Amino acid sequence: MVDLEKIKEKFLAALLVLTKEAEVLNLKSEYVGKNGVVSEILKSLKDMNADERKAFGPKANELKDFIQDQSTMRLASIEVLEINKKLAEDRIDVSLTEQIQVKTIKHGGFHPRTLIQQEIEDIFLSMGFDVLDGPHIEDEFHNFEALNIPSDHPARDMQDTFWFHDPHDTEAKDKIGKKRLLRSHTSTIQVRGMLGRKPPFRFIAPGIVFRSERTDASHEMVFTQLEGMMIGKDISVANLIYFMKTILKEIFKKDVEVRLRPGYFPFVEPGFELDIRCLICEGKGCSVCKQIGWVELLPCGMVHPNVLKAGGIDPEVFNGFAFGLGLDRLVMMKYGIDDIRHLQSGDLRFNSQFKLF
Repeated sequence: MVDLEKIKEKFLAALLVLTKEAEVLNLKSEYVGKNGVVSEILKSLKDMNADERKAFGPKANELKDFIQDQSTMRLASIEVLEINKKLAEDRIDVSLTEQIQVKTIKHGGFHPRTLIQQEIEDIFLSMGFDVLDGPHIEDEFHNFEALNIPSDHPARDMQDTFWFHDPHDTEAKDKIGKKRLLRSHTSTIQVRGMLGRKPPFRFIAPGIVFRSERTDASHEMVFTQLEGMMIGKDISVANLIYFMKTILKEIFKKDVEVRLRPGYFPFVEPGFELDIRCLICEGKGCSVCKQIGWVELLPCGMVHPNVLKAGGIDPEVFNGFAFGLGLDRLVMMKYGIDDIRHLQSGDLRFNSQFKLF
């Protein structure tokens, strides 16, 4: 019994001077670890007679519990001391002058895609457009069928879609249009916009889209689009071209060379591809423009009658145009970025090159 008291006193004396977590854990192991002092005493109980075990065993277990409890309390107090020390070191003196704070505090920067999106939204708001949003997880109806792309349409093969598979969702398997997917274009917001409005109206819809594509200098699996739609009476291709040229001129602050060529998209008829002369290589050919000197930027066209019907609009009375703008490629053209993968890198050194908060 005397030995147990001496062990207890020796442990407490050693514990009180320790200031680091590792030191406390090592001391605890010396006493109650697998080969610790107290553990060895407990092992020796088997060599004692019944009366000795009855008297000595509970006291040894009490000592073991005491050492464990004291170690836990000491660890907690050390943690509090470390937290208080860190808080004291990181304390900000709010009374410092602004000039001193600017020298010591680094400001964050906007992502270039955010800058472009905000700029485009402001331009379209000034022209009377609304800005809409929609869910990232969609169903077949909004992503395909309402856009004149039924289940057997070959255009579904044009997009490598990320599908969700839920074996317990019998409704999604049994009902057409209910299968879930990550939206492959922001045209899904156009469908929701038509269903929630009565013409005439005009709106844009920026957002992230997802496609299972092989990445390279001009392609990513996650990228940002901006859809636009204008529905009314007697709207023509000339109206479409006017708005497209206006937005490009406002963004680049100069006239950019464009070309309009026929394009196929199930949700517009007629459809067009609006390309701009590559601003990275000035049309000479590079990895961004795939060596042809032009960058595909604005697929557009007159809204297909079937899409108007799916949106609850009478195509005999109303018509309009729609377009899709790739914000990532637009960012690359404006800021001279030669690889789209920089935009998703998460590298703060890349972001810090752009506008400060």
